[in-house]
Amino acid sequence: MAARHLTLIERMSYGFGDMGTSLACNMASAFLLFYYTDVVHLPPAAVGTVFLVARLLDAVIAMIVGIAVDKTRTRFGRTRPYFLFTAIPYALVTVLLFNVPAWGQNAQLVYAFVTFKALGILLSLQSIPYTALMPMMTEDTGERLKLSGMRSVGTSVSVVLGTAATMPLVGLFGGSDQQRGFMAVAVLFAGIGLVCTAALFRNCRERIEDGANPQFAVLPAVSEMLRNRAWLVCFGFCLTYFVRFGVMLPAVSGMLLLPSFVAPPLFARAGIRSGCVGVLSLAAVLFAVLPLAEDSLPLFILIYLAACLATSVTIVAAFTMIAETVDYNERKYGVRHEGLLSSGISLATKVGMALGTAGFAYTLGASGYVAGGVTETAREAIRWVYYGSAVVLLTLQVFAVLFWPVDSRQAQTGRDNAER
Repeated sequence: MAARHLTLIERMSYGFGDMGTSLACNMASAFLLFYYTDVVHLPPAAVGTVFLVARLLDAVIAMIVGIAVDKTRTRFGRTRPYFLFTAIPYALVTVLLFNVPAWGQNAQLVYAFVTFKALGILLSLQSIPYTALMPMMTEDTGERLKLSGMRSVGTSVSVVLGTAATMPLVGLFGGSDQQRGFMAVAVLFAGIGLVCTAALFRNCRERIEDGANPQFAVLPAVSEMLRNRAWLVCFGFCLTYFVRFGVMLPAVSGMLLLPSFVAPPLFARAGIRSGCVGVLSLAAVLFAVLPLAEDSLPLFILIYLAACLATSVTIVAAFTMIAETVDYNERKYGVRHEGLLSSGISLATKVGMALGTAGFAYTLGASGYVAGGVTETAREAIRWVYYGSAVVLLTLQVFAVLFWPVDSRQAQTGRDNAER
């Protein structure tokens, strides 16, 4: 039986381990489209296709990594070897991503696809074991909410660095040479991510043992995953969250920090389902009335900040839901399969980001966007896609979480696992 309470060092190392896996990804999600179109001068529609194809290919890669985690048995554990052996390659690819050579346009597009795809592969090799690690550290829902809150802190810092701090740092390091500035920032962020991943590997331990045969049959395991109601709800919840995140990432910088401390006690008291329905419904209403407040800047900012804070609370719930799907799978089928279940949710996040980012790129292309200028048509298209997508996707998240099955069964699930 795992220790009930985790140390502060463990929680902090786990939380800031998110920076090791997401800092480069956040920078790429926020500014790679700008870098490709405005710095390298690649066509927006072609860039959108690069993003969409590369991330959709992650579907197969994510499942392979998840299955590999469940089959891995080493002296370092099942997840920690992935942090150890991918940290340096991930840092190197981060630097290469923002260093497109001065080649012909077709060659640059190929380079962009290869480096972006390499980043996606290495991200899977880090992020899936990272997500799978939480249910291995503790079975206690309260401890998982604390880990999720700390992870949200790490996510918040990585989003702030990857979005709000990126362009000032580009100007600081590169001056008028944005190519050099982006390269320098990529080197800095790669170094920070490397340190965070090293701390994650050193300080976090797997306490929950999976006694299942590592040579399990894959197709029956996937079938069980697809019949796991908690996993299906979590998949839909995360998919819609990250479609919205892909569209709005530069705008939500810093909005994850306060909810990191508010969300754990909120969901511990209200439950994940009721808590998420409440905050997501509030956020949908606030985004719906935003266009009416455009003539008053103070009111617009106030409503916007409140909406972003409400939506950001749910990321803590999402992290905890992923861990709870493992317990639900064990209750129904007698096996945990942390890696496989985490890979499925990782797929939801990547496809969501792909759809959100590519959709925004296609909107720019269709509205006649050109580097260095925004036409009135482009401005209006961006405006209504921004408001409309937020309301629709928040509504879909509410619908998904209404089917979350764990809240009413947590006590029974805990008893079943303890008896087993």
